[in-house]
Amino acid sequence: MNEPQQGTVAQGGRPRPVRPMREWIGFTIVAAGALVGVVQFWQFVRSDPLVWNALLGGSVAALATALGTLPVLFSQKLPERLQDTLFGFGAGVMLAASAFSLIIPGLEAAKNAGTFGGGSWAAGGVIGSAILLGGIVLMLLDRVLPHEHFIKGREGNAAKQLRRTWLFVFAIALHNVPEGLAIGVGYAANNGLRADALATGIAIQDVPEGLVVAVALLAAGYSRVFAVLIGMLSGLVEPLGAVLGAAVVGHSAMLLPWGLGFAAGAMLFVISHEIIPESHRKGHEAFATSGLMIGFVLMMLLDTALG
Repeated sequence: MNEPQQGTVAQGGRPRPVRPMREWIGFTIVAAGALVGVVQFWQFVRSDPLVWNALLGGSVAALATALGTLPVLFSQKLPERLQDTLFGFGAGVMLAASAFSLIIPGLEAAKNAGTFGGGSWAAGGVIGSAILLGGIVLMLLDRVLPHEHFIKGREGNAAKQLRRTWLFVFAIALHNVPEGLAIGVGYAANNGLRADALATGIAIQDVPEGLVVAVALLAAGYSRVFAVLIGMLSGLVEPLGAVLGAAVVGHSAMLLPWGLGFAAGAMLFVISHEIIPESHRKGHEAFATSGLMIGFVLMMLLDTALG
C-alpha cells in the first residue's frame, strides 16, 4: 500500500500535519516577536537622552563607514602605500581617542566618584584595571571567535570550517565593537562636546576604514557589490555598541570610570594587535607611521577644541 501523501489522511484516521503551514506559523511567531522587540528597543532608546545621543553618534560612524566603501564601485585597486597610510591614520585617531576622550575623562570620573578614596592613586588603579580588563576581553574574543586578518590569515577555533566571507565579517566586527562602545561610554560621561568630538573622530577614521575593508574583500575575490554591501553592514555594529555602552554605564557613577577604561583598553588592543601590524606588514612602515601621527594630531585637536 502506498504511503499517504503530505496533507492527506494518514492511517488511523488522523490528518498528517502540513509542514509548510507549521513553518509559516513558526515564522510568523518569530517575526512578531522580533517586531515587538524592535518596538520596545525603540521606545527605550527614545526615552533616554543619553542612549539616544549615543545611537545618533554611532549611526554617524556607521554612515561614515558606508560612505567609505562607495569608491570601490568605481575603482578596483587601492595602492598598497595608501592603504597602509590609511591603516596608520585610523590607528592614530583611535590612539588619541583612547587617551584624550576616554582615559583622561575616566581618571576625572574616578576621582569624582570617590572610588577607593578618590585619590590619584586610587583613580589610576581603577582606570588601569579597566584598561587591562578591556584588553583581556578583546584578547579572549580574538582567541575564541574564528576570523581572518586581511594579510596575516586565519585565526581562532574552527576557522577552517567557516567560509572566508564570515571570517572577514568577524574580523570587521572585532574592529568596530570597541569603537561603538567608546562612543556610547563617551556620551554616558555626560559631556556633550567631548562626546561629539570622540564620535566625530571615530567617524572620520571610519571613512578610510570602510574603504580599506571593501578593497580587501574585493582583492580576496568577492564582487564589487558584495564587498561594498559587507563593508556597509560592518558599520552597523557601532550604533549597537554605542547603545550598549551608554545603557550600561550611563546611570551609574561607579560604572562610568570602569566603562571609559574598558573601552580604552579594547581600542588599545585593536590598535596594537590588529591595525599597526597590518599597516607594517608590507614594508610601508614610514607611510603607516606618518598616517598614525597625522591621525593622532587630528583627533587631539578635535578633542581639545570641542572638549
